[in-house]
Amino acid sequence: MAPTVGFEVSDSEINPKLFPFQIDLTAWALKKGRAALFADTGLGKTAMQLVWADRIVRETNGNVLVLTPLAVSPQTVREGAKFGIAAHQSRDGCVHRGITVANYESLHHFTPSDFQGIVCDESAILKSFDGVRRKAITRFMRQVPYRLLCSATPAPNDYTEMGTSSEALGYLGHTDMLNRFFVNDRNNSASGRMYGKMAEWRLKGHAERSFWQWVTSWARSIRKPSDLGYSDDGFDLPPLIERQIIVDSLSAPDGMLFAIEAVRLDEQRAERRRTLQERCEKVAELVAHDKAALVWCHLNDESRLLKRLIPDAIEVTGYESDQVKEEKLLSFANQQVRVLITKPRIAGWGLNFQHCAHITIFPSHSFEQYYQAIRRCWRYGQTSPVIVDVIATEGERRVLRNLQAKQVKAEKIFTLITEMMNDSLSLQRNDIFTTLERIPSWL
Repeated sequence: MAPTVGFEVSDSEINPKLFPFQIDLTAWALKKGRAALFADTGLGKTAMQLVWADRIVRETNGNVLVLTPLAVSPQTVREGAKFGIAAHQSRDGCVHRGITVANYESLHHFTPSDFQGIVCDESAILKSFDGVRRKAITRFMRQVPYRLLCSATPAPNDYTEMGTSSEALGYLGHTDMLNRFFVNDRNNSASGRMYGKMAEWRLKGHAERSFWQWVTSWARSIRKPSDLGYSDDGFDLPPLIERQIIVDSLSAPDGMLFAIEAVRLDEQRAERRRTLQERCEKVAELVAHDKAALVWCHLNDESRLLKRLIPDAIEVTGYESDQVKEEKLLSFANQQVRVLITKPRIAGWGLNFQHCAHITIFPSHSFEQYYQAIRRCWRYGQTSPVIVDVIATEGERRVLRNLQAKQVKAEKIFTLITEMMNDSLSLQRNDIFTTLERIPSWL
């Protein structure tokens, strides 16, 4: 189990503007010293991490670096002002006294020795970076005494994140985690030996409960305040209306009389490109209203065509500079433009778009991307029912089924980790000994 390396604070020493459940989580993270908070979107991760950082500054008289996804830094600074916490954005490596907020992309400008604490906001985004940058972030973190990871999704379908998170926090390494709790099918089947690089690590059946007990020794997961025994008043979400829209393609695949379900990955990619025009036209038709709309895509060709079909839309692409991306994303957040077109890997993390209640998205095999894309709008603070239009073709039905299966699995694992967390908390709260026992003289 992960050791405790932090310090204790009383509830009265934590910012009173936090909700009781947020005070509970922040106090636990401070006591742990190196911890992860897997709190669902809209539950106040930004507020908790800023209060955590402020207490580290006060305790150590040092500085704390808060790393955020693109365009989230200004949002974090504004949130700090609401809680009376001074936080300053930095793009060039300038270290401000107290709390410095910067994008992940600018980490190379900073030096670990300048900080006593570090926060990784939306830490699940680390999987989106290439291996070199991800390792650089982990190395940087391991040189800072106090560490906090914050994420809305504790990788329910990708155990890799648990290992990389634990390693960054200074606990069990990724490889050690795999060897202790998992088995590699590559060593147990002919197909595994043949396709070793594709073999997946599988959680041992008898180790499932022990694995999640280990996770809860350094992480806390919460989907709603009642997970910690608090009231859910004020944290009720409006309805989410998910609509699957199957688009008829104008042509069949080469050599076929009509469209059939794409099976292999290359077939699915070919289907996506073959039906690009029809799918984008359907999106343009769906968002032809006067309200805000968030349009997600995956291909550059999709993005360009959507921009042509939706005249009052703004397009955020990967080849633009970080500053240009940030300006465009903020213009949508500030309701200066009506429609935003971009990819989940660019803007699917940390941003608040509660003013928007209509989302369109093309399906992929990544449930995490789908979940984060929806949660930009369907989050606490949203007042209207949120409509999510999933546009696919007949050939993409397998992708839709896979996405739905992952959603069911995610719900199961979220429930399991919350149950393990509550068991752990219950043991800690009841760990009060009042009866004096005498040791027998013969021992």
